[in-house]
Amino acid sequence: MPKILIPTPLRQFADGQKEVEVDGATVGEALAALTARHAGLRQQVFNQEGQLRSFVNVYLNDDDVRYLNKDKTAVAPGDILTIVPSIAGGFQ
Repeated sequence: MPKILIPTPLRQFADGQKEVEVDGATVGEALAALTARHAGLRQQVFNQEGQLRSFVNVYLNDDDVRYLNKDKTAVAPGDILTIVPSIAGGFQ
């Protein structure tokens, strides 16, 4: 089973969990399993069309899935998916 690491700003939508093990053979299936279990995450991770939000990056182990096979990237037991939301801001 792959493990998904939940960043601090999104933990409130995942019952405070830092990580969640999910079933799935691909990144897309794993994220679907995560958002099925924690429905509040769906709106944070996916847009209305069901696509990964543009400001949310997902890494498989240390590789950005945008440069692999995106949501069709295969995952294996023991793999770690990391959700990294972009943070906007700057100096004032």
